[in-house]
Amino acid sequence: MTEITPAELGDRIGTDEAPLVVDVRSQEEYADWHVPGSINVDVYDELQSDPAAAAESLADLPEDREIVTVCAAGVVAETAADALRDRGYDAKTLVDGMNGWSRVHRSAVVRTDLDGTLVQVARPGKGCLSHVLVADGEAAVFDPSHYLAAYDAILEAYDADLVGVFDTHAHADHVSGGADLAARHDVPYYLHPDDALAIDVAPIADGETITVGTVDIDVIHTPGHSEGSVTFALAGEALLTGDTLFHESVGRVELGVEAGIEDSDVESNAATLYESLQRIIERPDDAVVLPAHDPGSPEPPVSATLDEVRARNPDLDRDRAAFVRTLAADVPDHPPNFERVKRANVGRADVPDDELSELELGPNRCAAE
Repeated sequence: MTEITPAELGDRIGTDEAPLVVDVRSQEEYADWHVPGSINVDVYDELQSDPAAAAESLADLPEDREIVTVCAAGVVAETAADALRDRGYDAKTLVDGMNGWSRVHRSAVVRTDLDGTLVQVARPGKGCLSHVLVADGEAAVFDPSHYLAAYDAILEAYDADLVGVFDTHAHADHVSGGADLAARHDVPYYLHPDDALAIDVAPIADGETITVGTVDIDVIHTPGHSEGSVTFALAGEALLTGDTLFHESVGRVELGVEAGIEDSDVESNAATLYESLQRIIERPDDAVVLPAHDPGSPEPPVSATLDEVRARNPDLDRDRAAFVRTLAADVPDHPPNFERVKRANVGRADVPDDELSELELGPNRCAAE
């Protein structure tokens, strides 16, 4: 066997059976986005022009470890694995490279006091977090990716009927699977109308309550990151904050403006976000904060109480003026292809199925830095 699937690698990372992952891309590409725990040996160009010279650069790797080579799509990494096997190494190639890693989904139950079960689905290659609520035989999915099989598997495992699909906002880093998942199960797709510019949705409004099984889902309109951003409060026990509030940061405020779908400006969005955050941080201290993204390669469950977030998040310590000034001045690198992704999620662009994976490749950059 000369290959390893992304799913198998994901299952083995962090265990005693974890292989040594060797990323052969450039230092810049590796620094931008990589498999957690991997090391970088920058021999990508050499592997294409002079594989023998590249093999010399790889010769210092430990001989007693199973090695998995990685590049963008797996082609050049396969050359590296061949060279390593010629030298006696136990070497495999990650199928589809970082493209494949981007598709991995992992899930775990979040500990809450809900009258039901809340499952977090992490997509470590994108830093995305989505959630599945199961209560009294009914289920709701929040912020799904377009890889719908991950959610169908959870519904089947819990023998639950999907009754609604929810997006906290129109995402900028990945194409939502919300509308497609809702259509597959013939259930409502809930999105705030300020983010549903050209797409059919079941509109939601501030103060509205939607019940799934025995759990009430309260809608809190928390604009700033996007005009239609909402936070879903689950029975007062969990806060699905989308990209409004992360554990150690807050959402960016310029993406919708620069994608050409908002008429506001960065400063006014920052001021709006500040007011939205005040509505969240007044919630109970022990409410579990569950954002839609984690800037690293998340291993579920990623959770923290609101009290813990207040202590860890420097953005919550700033007064209004300092908050607006900081966010308006701090514009980090954009998520890859964010304009087209954002426009697709509000219904103003179509992305063919065969282009989805490539469109989403790259790191998550939805948090202000």
